[in-house]
Amino acid sequence: MTRDAALALDAADPLRELRAQFELPPGVIYLDGNSLGVLPRATAARVQQVVRQEWGEGLIRSWNSAGWMTLPQRLGDKIARLVGVGAGELVVADSTSINLFKVLSAALSIAQEASGTRRVILSERSNFPTDLYIAEALARERGFELVLADADELPARLDHRVAVLMLTHVNYRSGRMHDMAALTHAAHQAGALALWDLAHSAGAVPLDLHAARADFAIGCGYKYLNGGPGAPAFVWVHPEHAERFWQPLAGWMGHASPFEFTPGYRPAAGISRYLCGTPAVLSLAALECGVDTVLAAEPLGGMAALRAKSLALTRLFAARVQATCPELVLVSPEDDARRGSQVCFSHPELGYAVVQALIARGVIGDFRSPDILRFGFTPLYLRFVDAWDAAEHLREVMQREEWRRPEFNQRQAVT
Repeated sequence: MTRDAALALDAADPLRELRAQFELPPGVIYLDGNSLGVLPRATAARVQQVVRQEWGEGLIRSWNSAGWMTLPQRLGDKIARLVGVGAGELVVADSTSINLFKVLSAALSIAQEASGTRRVILSERSNFPTDLYIAEALARERGFELVLADADELPARLDHRVAVLMLTHVNYRSGRMHDMAALTHAAHQAGALALWDLAHSAGAVPLDLHAARADFAIGCGYKYLNGGPGAPAFVWVHPEHAERFWQPLAGWMGHASPFEFTPGYRPAAGISRYLCGTPAVLSLAALECGVDTVLAAEPLGGMAALRAKSLALTRLFAARVQATCPELVLVSPEDDARRGSQVCFSHPELGYAVVQALIARGVIGDFRSPDILRFGFTPLYLRFVDAWDAAEHLREVMQREEWRRPEFNQRQAVT
């Protein structure tokens, strides 16, 4: 692959016009959309409209006139189109960690009702830490045990003791993607429920939660959905489970009629009971702009087209780096079917400094302890020439040993 060949791919790319939806700083190749998506052009004006008109002029009337009250459901219906569920099945609220607490608690209640002998939450050893922390806390509180296994060991560890299989669909460190349908089926065969974290999947890979027969799912809004830093998360519960239990954070927005102001709790029907506090209107408005950038791909082939471009971008980048930087070890799967929308390399000593040297050149990726150089590829706005140039910058950093500079070896709070 030459640079001219990459430019030719960009010229023929049917998704190339989607890049115009975003504010992209000049001179920057952004390979960190798997941690924080870039700013959609529509977001600033939309948030200003909410601040100046809906809040500034409409004031409290905007809960009705501007539809603030139903934002969690309306935006949830948009995200539902990206994850393979129906309208009215998914809501946007709170953070990923809080939503995990809600659904994992509900899942444990279902397991306890079905069988008192199932006392294990099974998860991947390298799952994202917040998921493991929430599971550990709930296990302590509810008398369960959190058991961790390597990815390839998971099917064999599904036995009569497992109540819930809790996994992140795409591993945050390696980019390895689980076979959701197969693992969900294995969980069900063992009598367990399947709970999926879609933080690195929603907006990045095609998803069909119903086809996979998943039981619960959560995900965040600030990565591939481009909702901005701290954007609200989303939560989905299979309709057959949605009303089986109260979720533990029984706040007023999850009440069947919040403005009755009665002292007793009466949960809302369906997924709306998984709401808790007052909707974060400014954040929801920003997130809607981000979700709309992904939905803009629907006339051009939707998630299938985005996935095809993502795989081509990651293949190009991985091949170039492997050919020119032999000291870096590819840790992401080479098999397309097992790789999310990121490429990760490892180096036992230099990873952090190399990433900092790249950032100084305008190529923004990130580092994940202890040794991972992580690069996320968002096909909505990344070009093939960006992948080619990023690999070339990495080659130059390694060959010129730019990572030796002292400022690149000073750890910052966020890596």
